Amino acid sequence: MILTDAKGQINSFKNLDSVKSMDESWLKAQIEEMRAEQQPIQISFGKEGEINFIYYRDSSLIRQLRYYPYFQLAVISLFLLVSYLAFSSSRKAEQNQVWVGMAKETAHQLGTPLSSLMAWVEYLRMQGNKDGHLDEIEKDIARLNTITERFSKIGSAPSLKKENVNEVIVNSLNYIRSRSSSRVNFSLTNGSNHDLYAPLNIPLFEWVLENIFKNAVDAMEGEGAITVSITDQQQFVYIDICDTGKGIPKSKFKTVFKPGYTSKSRGWGLGLSLSKRIVEEYHGGHIFVKSSEMNKGTTFRIVLPK
Repeated sequence: MILTDAKGQINSFKNLDSVKSMDESWLKAQIEEMRAEQQPIQISFGKEGEINFIYYRDSSLIRQLRYYPYFQLAVISLFLLVSYLAFSSSRKAEQNQVWVGMAKETAHQLGTPLSSLMAWVEYLRMQGNKDGHLDEIEKDIARLNTITERFSKIGSAPSLKKENVNEVIVNSLNYIRSRSSSRVNFSLTNGSNHDLYAPLNIPLFEWVLENIFKNAVDAMEGEGAITVSITDQQQFVYIDICDTGKGIPKSKFKTVFKPGYTSKSRGWGLGLSLSKRIVEEYHGGHIFVKSSEMNKGTTFRIVLPK
């Protein structure tokens, strides 16, 4: 606080730096700063009513209290954020438990009729039935066994082994090719000119490839081309799967991996969601929509660590 007369001459001051206060220019600078913050208080002294002015500023405590509401707001916001994250984590964990439970129950339910079918096929062979249809039935039973094994692995830590990525892709392409229209052309290119290996769980990774291939065939409505390109990127293997289908809007590049999303009239919208889980959580890789043009096609990229 500084007290001045009507002409601005300093009469006294209080609660200022005792050393700096000896400099009159510093005191005048303080007066200007105080005037900018608060209007001076006019007072009158004595019988003659001599006019004086009191210049002042808020104490350091009051200035600190100005920021208290912002501090409270920050604490409340942090509390809400932590609560939201905890709720989201709890909800996600619950969803994962439901998902794992459904997958394992499906595997269990499939196991009983599969065992019965295998027994019947073996019985028919023992009876001398050499009908070629039994071979086809056995192939389908083997396929169902593979599907059952895949479901049983959901929620468990799968064992990964160094596998030939080229061979795994070729096997998946052959499987889809035999069940697709002859008007769909499948091709595989390897930019490294040598076999590439990566830690894989073959039944699960084949599931990923088949989901993408089937979606591509559906998007092309049974006519077009699916091209798979493998690239060696030092510590990673890049797998690009391109189709000539309808394409995906850019706004849906991430949405397509969410459970329940589907652009088809039939289907549960779980294929790509499951594929993302298998690639990223089980194989430590990454899967995303690399590019897409409406009515021209889409490219999915899978990144696998070596």
